[in-house]
Amino acid sequence: MQKIAIIGGGASGFFLGANLAPSFLVHIYEKATVPLQKVRASGGGRCNVTHACFDPSILTEFYPRGSRELRSIFYQFMCGDTMQWFEERKVPLKIEEDGRVFPISDNSLDVVETLIKENIKRKTQVHLQETVKAIKFENQRFKLETTQATEIFDAVVIASGSSRQMWELLKTLGHTVVAPVPSLFSFNCRDAFLKELPGTVFRNAEVQILDSSFRNAGDLLFTHRGFSGPAILVLSAWAARFLAEKKYQFQIQINFLGKTPDEILQGLKNFKKKHPQQLLTHHFPFELTKKFRKEFLKALEIPQERKYADLSNAEMQLIADFLSLKKFDIDGKITNKDEFVTAGGVDLKEIDFKNMQSKLIPNLFMLGEVLNIDAVTGGFNFQACWSEAAVLATYLNRL
Repeated sequence: MQKIAIIGGGASGFFLGANLAPSFLVHIYEKATVPLQKVRASGGGRCNVTHACFDPSILTEFYPRGSRELRSIFYQFMCGDTMQWFEERKVPLKIEEDGRVFPISDNSLDVVETLIKENIKRKTQVHLQETVKAIKFENQRFKLETTQATEIFDAVVIASGSSRQMWELLKTLGHTVVAPVPSLFSFNCRDAFLKELPGTVFRNAEVQILDSSFRNAGDLLFTHRGFSGPAILVLSAWAARFLAEKKYQFQIQINFLGKTPDEILQGLKNFKKKHPQQLLTHHFPFELTKKFRKEFLKALEIPQERKYADLSNAEMQLIADFLSLKKFDIDGKITNKDEFVTAGGVDLKEIDFKNMQSKLIPNLFMLGEVLNIDAVTGGFNFQACWSEAAVLATYLNRL
């Protein structure tokens, strides 16, 4: 095997190219005008390279789909290996409090330029604005028809991300594709209560999708259009198919404080006993913004100037229930087109995870989002790309 085509100029495709032996003739095909678009956009332009999780069995827990298959991959190439790879190439990294890993520069271009330089160094031929139109497997080799030419290759690696066109091509080669649905999205909500509260953040809120077993805890963010933040994004990943079936019309229940109604009620009673003359809008026994306190008191029709001494038991129960059991109607999803992630792709039963090779066609390999693998937010999707590409590179380099 000498000539290899990599279809897709994203994280997994460029990482594979960077790690292949120089003896291979490698071509990367990317239909966009610039490569590595998701890497550029990740983390708001900072690039969330990976996550500081160094136990493969724990790492797999962050993948709603593909956790079992990825375990053997992660035992071969882990987050620490990723960090070492970039740091050896003069991209120093930092670990933030939540475990996410970024370049110290907070600039995704450091990652992008390193991947491009490594491919230039090994003389990878990168074809930009060139789309693969057809793949034919003939006489144990592959004929690729692109918008520019027709080429013959010994091996083909599909690293095209969530490309419906590529999934259709793979179907013509006999592969099964699990219908893709969005993952990692925010919730659209038209509730008037949110109108004055964009930018409000709750630490360790609990969110449950009603009429289901799906729930999650984490930071919750009010936006101009509804709800976002890790609590929502992670929940959307685990419930991706359920919510697609619901056509994104559903109800959620939010516990803003992560405490039971009884715990909140008792906190209010204790505060009332100690500070009876304090005003509700000026002081509160739990950490909530003044603006949020003002809005929820308005919603409950409790006067803003009410003193704790004048707060009835019924009113305290209303507050406790609102803060722990508030329901909202969700009317659709909100996705970031630059960081779009899907649940779905090539059926994992058709892939040999010892080397990422198709079980149906020899020397056809697949990496990244083209497979039915996805992760929650935090650098985990990139880590799957790096690890899969590294394992494939090791396999090919040994041939």
